[in-house]
Amino acid sequence: MNCKDYLESMDKHINKDRLYKKIKDNEVIVVKDKDNVIGWLRFNYFWDNIPMMNMLFLEQPYRGKKIGKALVKFWEEEMRKQSYEQVMTSTQADEHAQHFYRKLAYNDSGCLVLETQALEIILIKQL
Repeated sequence: MNCKDYLESMDKHINKDRLYKKIKDNEVIVVKDKDNVIGWLRFNYFWDNIPMMNMLFLEQPYRGKKIGKALVKFWEEEMRKQSYEQVMTSTQADEHAQHFYRKLAYNDSGCLVLETQALEIILIKQL
């Protein structure tokens, strides 16, 4: 399966037209094991000028093997090369990902409360 088809079938948090635009705009980084896509990182720009990772996903067999860490570090370096001084992400308070991001030097910066979801923690990292 090619990258575009894989992302369309797996990333249910974005409509396909927006996904295609993000792929075209290089706002999706795909990770492969040989020829197989095993995960991706998708981002946008908060306030149109702060890179914000809004999706990091790895297939279950590849989790816990430092691939996610390497993918985030790669993205951070790409943002640094483009002269960004900080990056952001968020995660729900009931998700384990918050600990992953804190280990990567992301700091809690605030939160968002939505009626139907757990508290959304906003995390920022200075590059």
